[in-house]
Amino acid sequence: MSEPKYKVVELSTLKVEEGAHELFDSPEMEPYCRYLMAGMTGQDVTAELDAIRQLPLEKRYLWRVVSALKMGFADFDTVNVAVDRQTLRSADFAKVMDLLKLRPAQFCMLVAALVGPEHMERTMLQAIGMAKQG
Repeated sequence: MSEPKYKVVELSTLKVEEGAHELFDSPEMEPYCRYLMAGMTGQDVTAELDAIRQLPLEKRYLWRVVSALKMGFADFDTVNVAVDRQTLRSADFAKVMDLLKLRPAQFCMLVAALVGPEHMERTMLQAIGMAKQG
């Protein structure tokens, strides 16, 4: 894998979702925060990478994300989604759509970071084909 690329951004331009601060401040994120700080200050990140390498899967950032997807889709059923769509008030539908706005791009970014952009694209195109079928 290639070295991560860093981009300088103004903190004021970052959109932080509700609950993100609590997750960022959790003990499980400490090795990742140390890695980011070392990288941003130009320090060697070897020790931080070694610490992350020693983490069990269940303590890793990636696991938090993919296990949330598993829980979120464990009993997924398009019939129930369709029923909710038919019965939601307009304001509630708008809230749902706002929550979903960035998720497809974030999911693609997750898959691309994990397995590369070409594999992500193939996976997403296959998923789109499956979703269109039914």
